[in-house]
Amino acid sequence: MIDLHTHTLNSDGELLPAELWRRAHVKGYRFLGITDHVDASNFEEVFARLKAAARSLKDAGPPIIIPGLEFTHLPPAQIGPLAAKARALGVPLIIIHGETLAEPVAPGTNKAALEADVDILAHPGLLTLAEVALAREKDIFLELSARKGHCLANGHVARLALDVGASLIVDTDSHAPGDLITRQQAERIARGAGLNDAETRTLFSNAEALARRLAGV
Repeated sequence: MIDLHTHTLNSDGELLPAELWRRAHVKGYRFLGITDHVDASNFEEVFARLKAAARSLKDAGPPIIIPGLEFTHLPPAQIGPLAAKARALGVPLIIIHGETLAEPVAPGTNKAALEADVDILAHPGLLTLAEVALAREKDIFLELSARKGHCLANGHVARLALDVGASLIVDTDSHAPGDLITRQQAERIARGAGLNDAETRTLFSNAEALARRLAGV
C-alpha cells in the first residue's frame, strides 16, 4: 500500500508518528507520507518534527516515511509563495487541501495549487476541465480520497482525469487508527470511482513511481 496523505498529533491526527508508522506496517504499507496540516505560522516547525520522525524510523523496516506538509485553508494568493518556501526548506512532499465538497475551502484554491510547485491536490471537489489539464501539464497528482465527505467527488475527479490523462492517486487522509486501509481496499475505491482494472493498475504504478522519487529510492 502507498498512502501519501496522513496526519499525526503534529496537527489534528490522533497518533504519534511512530504509532502511525506501526499501524501502517501492520496494514502492509510500503510508503507512508505524513503530511500534517500547516499554514504560514507553523510549516517550518512541523516539517522539522516530521523529518526527525522519519529519521528515527529509517531502519525500522517498511513503510518508508516521506515527511511532507498539507497547506490547508490558505488564501489562494499565499499558496504559491508558501510552497516555494517549503521547497527551499527541503520539503519533498507538498499537498494542497483542495476544494472539497465537505468544507468551505476558498474558491480559487485548486487553480492556485495547480499553478504552484506541489505534488498532490487533495480531494479537489468539482474541479474544472481546464484545471485537470493544468494538473496533467504540471504532473500534479489528483487525489481520490478514502475519507468520508472528501470522497463525494471521487467519480467526477476520476472521470475528468481519465479523459485528460492526468495522474490519480488514492490516499486515506488518515486522522485516526481506523482510517488506514489495505491495498485491496484502495483498489476498490479506485474501481468505485469508475476506473477499470487496467486504469487501476496504472494508478498504483504511477503512485509507486511518485513515492520512490519522493523517498529517493
